[in-house]
Amino acid sequence: MIDPLGIVSRVNAQQPATPRPQQAAGADFKQELLDELRKVNEMQQDATQATNELLTGQRDDIEGVLIATQKADSAFRMLVALQNKVVGAYDEVRNIRV
Repeated sequence: MIDPLGIVSRVNAQQPATPRPQQAAGADFKQELLDELRKVNEMQQDATQATNELLTGQRDDIEGVLIATQKADSAFRMLVALQNKVVGAYDEVRNIRV
């Protein structure tokens, strides 16, 4: 499985932690999500810059441009998959009858 953001490897590498209060866990999730959004944005900007540099002749390594573009694409696809999972989970919770 491709993991361009490093989320899977980071989760697998974490040691069992001591229980935290609920408020801290929510803040950690929010911060993690914002950090990952920033990383995806940076990857997309880097890919765009690399493509522009290739087109203007400032850069001649097409392999580096292709790699940067593929990384940005994979990271964005992972982000969209995460969004779909979160929306699906929200829909399931919303449909629970109380």
